[in-house]
Amino acid sequence: MPPGGRGANDLEETLKSSHTWVRFAAASAIVLGAGVFGQPSAEADPDAPAPAPVDVSASVESTGVTTSGADPAAVAACSQFAAALDNAADGYGAFADDLENNDPYAGQSNQNGRSSLRNSAQVAMDAANTPGLRPDIAEPMRAWSFGATKLLVKMGIGMTGSNLDSTATEVNTNAEAVQRGCAAAGTHA
Repeated sequence: MPPGGRGANDLEETLKSSHTWVRFAAASAIVLGAGVFGQPSAEADPDAPAPAPVDVSASVESTGVTTSGADPAAVAACSQFAAALDNAADGYGAFADDLENNDPYAGQSNQNGRSSLRNSAQVAMDAANTPGLRPDIAEPMRAWSFGATKLLVKMGIGMTGSNLDSTATEVNTNAEAVQRGCAAAGTHA
């Protein structure tokens, strides 16, 4: 017999008691349910391919309407920014959809979304630094780039819910400010 005078069958006898068995089964079901039905974590997949880089030559400028007296610096910067917006929207949109639908592949789309945001933030910052660009266009571009970077960091550490939503709203507000500035300069973003 082991120390304390208890035998190997004591655990079995304890579990056979209906009250103890019910508590054990309930605790096991809760733990199993939390593991199976819990919200998927947003982890990066190291084997996932990176999204394609933004092709600024295929920007909206080639298909959008630009007035004849448009500011050339604004046309160049706003076209670059439009390409960055398209790329960011594709990457982040897929992640947001997967997160909302509790998709098990949210980790994959999280990595792709972060990569597209990182790339788009760089393109937007480059566009904001276009020589001769008006401050009413450049400043919200910089703010958008910073916000996109903040969003990708929050995605990287697994934040979800209202914290992520408020940052996405901030990014959208800055994008709208850029679009208004571009329109005032005779072009589009």
